[in-house]
Amino acid sequence: MLRPSKKMLFAIEAVLDIAYHAGGEPVQSREITRRQGIPRRYLEQTLQQLVRAGILVGVRGPRGGYRLARERRRISVGEVVRVVRALETAEDPYQDMPASQLGAQVIRPMWGDLTEEIMSRLDAISIDELCMRAYKDGIPSEAHQKLDFII
Repeated sequence: MLRPSKKMLFAIEAVLDIAYHAGGEPVQSREITRRQGIPRRYLEQTLQQLVRAGILVGVRGPRGGYRLARERRRISVGEVVRVVRALETAEDPYQDMPASQLGAQVIRPMWGDLTEEIMSRLDAISIDELCMRAYKDGIPSEAHQKLDFII
């Protein structure tokens, strides 16, 4: 868990992209792939899993796409990571590997504790916080182009 997979980083980027660029309209997957350079084959499967997990909502139709299922301040990075981890491995790959007593009783529990600490930190980071970082760093958002003030 200390080294995030490509799929995990793509999932976090996709959720952040949707939150940062939506502007009230659904974000199409082709827009995400254009902005983020995420391969579409990774993206579609991951977006569908995020929909099933209640992080995103899929919107059908010609102007459809994806939007956040909840306010961005109510979605944590930890939630996104858990969805991807469930996709990547159904069970612990080290569980069935032989280990010495030191490995089984000291190293693996230590690694498990570290993983729990990391997940706790990721749970404390909201998508809104990442959006605010992007805004402060001057990353342009396409959301303002999607706003329509016609009355």
